[in-house]
Amino acid sequence: MMMSNVYLSVGVCVLGLSLASPAFAQTQPVRVGGLTCDTGPRVGLLVGSRQRMSCVFRSNTGRVYNYSGRITRLGLDLGVTGGGRLFWGVFAPTSHIGPGVLRGNYVGASGNAAVGIGLGANVLVGGSNRTISLQPLSVEGQFGVNLALGVAGLTLR
Repeated sequence: MMMSNVYLSVGVCVLGLSLASPAFAQTQPVRVGGLTCDTGPRVGLLVGSRQRMSCVFRSNTGRVYNYSGRITRLGLDLGVTGGGRLFWGVFAPTSHIGPGVLRGNYVGASGNAAVGIGLGANVLVGGSNRTISLQPLSVEGQFGVNLALGVAGLTLR
């Protein structure tokens, strides 16, 4: 009797997991492409900075969409840079991405450093109903003397 209850419990758990697995898989974000943004020169203002960007989203299906953007940073931001390029992997709840889907506001953590050539990282979430994430990390190549740590906000239009 006790053994049959154990088998019944295991069977119910396995059935529940098999039914829940497709629903769980649907909620996992899908990598849909990459976003590359070129930035202009930046002057850190001690507690923040603001930069305009021109961006190109290249989907996994080969489609290309252009965006203009602005990234702001709040936190420690010291120095001057001559511009650079940022790249993010773009993740969405579905693989169907059309024009304008990345429009919106994003927020996340930011950090970069440069003495001559430098690198940075930005993890951002937002866009269409906060369903788009730009991750795992952007790679920012820049030239200048700069140290920045804080919160980043990105607006894409």
